Amino acid sequence: MSAEISAAAIAAGDRRALARAITLVESRRPDHRAAAERLLDALAGTGEAMRIGLSGTPGVGKSTFVEALGLRLTARGERVAVLAVDPSSARSGGSILGDKTRMERLSRDPNAFIRPSPAAAQLGGVARRTREAVRLCEAAGYGTVIVETVGVGQSETLVARMTDLFVLLLAPAGGDELQGVKRGIMEIADLVLVNKADGDLAAQAARTAADYAGALRLMRPRPDDPEGYPMVRTVSAATGAGLEAAWAAVEALAGARRASGAWDRTRAAQRAHWFDEELQAGLAELLAADPALARGLEAARRDVAAGRAAPAAAARAALAPLRRGALDASRDSP
Repeated sequence: MSAEISAAAIAAGDRRALARAITLVESRRPDHRAAAERLLDALAGTGEAMRIGLSGTPGVGKSTFVEALGLRLTARGERVAVLAVDPSSARSGGSILGDKTRMERLSRDPNAFIRPSPAAAQLGGVARRTREAVRLCEAAGYGTVIVETVGVGQSETLVARMTDLFVLLLAPAGGDELQGVKRGIMEIADLVLVNKADGDLAAQAARTAADYAGALRLMRPRPDDPEGYPMVRTVSAATGAGLEAAWAAVEALAGARRASGAWDRTRAAQRAHWFDEELQAGLAELLAADPALARGLEAARRDVAAGRAAPAAAARAALAPLRRGALDASRDSP
């Protein structure tokens, strides 16, 4: 793969160039990272999509839901990108990457782009470079970008920090199954959709939706959002029932946030957050690149693992040479 990809090709909507660009930003090779940064800089300020995070319990039908919703949007002439973050093996790094197979019809739609990518070791199943892939999809002219995450857990707040709205997809359930959804997920959800509301499960789905609506009313209200949000709705990805109403709820909330200024404030806070994340990652890379510091850090890590040192004290001692170097540099500066 060539490390240089044309920004003009991406801006023109070239799907092959977009796919290659996402591969580039996911690469860990230093020359690829440098090329990715140049590409992203060249595309700065181009395009803005509605970014939607989607999570849900295993087996809830996330891929079926995304395909049904995506086909409805593309039928209107809209362009939809789906970034499906798949589970990765902690040992081999391999991942299933089956979303393109599960969304066969949507993957053939010329107005849709589906990109599965391995989560690797990233907390919450959100690949570290997913936010850069979102920017590339926006620059390529996709008006809706859906980030489908691995599962449900408190670390899913990561996806909320790179999207505009967060949708939680649940299956009809009751009793202990309702307790399985973490409070933290409910607190960041903007729209809770109970899927499989058809056939014999329709009544159970309605009861589940009512239970979740009651639970949401007990949580702290969001002053920036209109009345009625977070909202709970029933849908059926299989029959299409409720999908139009769910999308109307998404658009209504997005419109209200844009009008109030909350949309721009959230985007600004997200950019600042990811700058801080990149800064921390960059500092870690600099530490690892210094042989003496790297040896000291590894020795400190072994001492902590063996119980010979406390983590905080060992970390401070290992970083002492860096602090001394920074102090000397400040003294030498005019």
